[in-house]
Amino acid sequence: MEIRAVLFDVNGTLIDIETDEGMDEAYRAVAHFLTYQGIALHRGEVRELYFRIMKEQFAASVEIYPEFDVVAVWREVLRRYATDYTRSLGPEKLRQMPLLLAELQRGIARKRMVAYPQTREILAQLKTRHRLAVVSDAQSAYGLPELRAAGLADYFAPIVISGDYGYRKPDPRLFQAALTELQVGPEEAIFVGNDRFRDVLGARQLGMKTILFCPQGNPGGSPETEPDYILYEYADLPRAIEFLGAR
Repeated sequence: MEIRAVLFDVNGTLIDIETDEGMDEAYRAVAHFLTYQGIALHRGEVRELYFRIMKEQFAASVEIYPEFDVVAVWREVLRRYATDYTRSLGPEKLRQMPLLLAELQRGIARKRMVAYPQTREILAQLKTRHRLAVVSDAQSAYGLPELRAAGLADYFAPIVISGDYGYRKPDPRLFQAALTELQVGPEEAIFVGNDRFRDVLGARQLGMKTILFCPQGNPGGSPETEPDYILYEYADLPRAIEFLGAR
């Protein structure tokens, strides 16, 4: 079967990234920013609110694999603690502020972000022969900017991000959303990811071939999450796709 499309996970697959969502400095910065918007909260209060509202979103979801909405979390923080001064800032600033808070928090919490070696070169090569797409468990507030910052965003269309849907991988609907936009069948596509459960199992549910990216070596797994190919470096990806296409 001809392989017409290759779909990718992002974090841990295309981008080597490390973040600390509990980092004290991130919530200190957010708390200081909020004081200029008329909201007085200590960094510890901001952190506690962030995780509490996130948990409320998860609890309210009916999905098997629920996803939260980070912009909605910060929108709710502002709604609960807005003062008369906050509300006087004007509708446009208030509309933009939740996104700004999400970006601020993520930017400070990020410790490392770099594309894996040879990623851009291999994607440029693949794009001449295949449609390329992304299916990522992330938030658009920072997932899209991080792809752009790593120099990778222009290789992919569509870019499917779980935070926009309310559920995450291995829910097959995320993979199907990308396949539908690509107008290819699952048997014509390969998924490349670094997580056996979310990526391999999720894609296999639709009948896609799977490649497990293991830059640090094979982490092991179970038969139901066994990929069709294990990739250790991007230089071998074209060969892997050719091998799977011939099966």
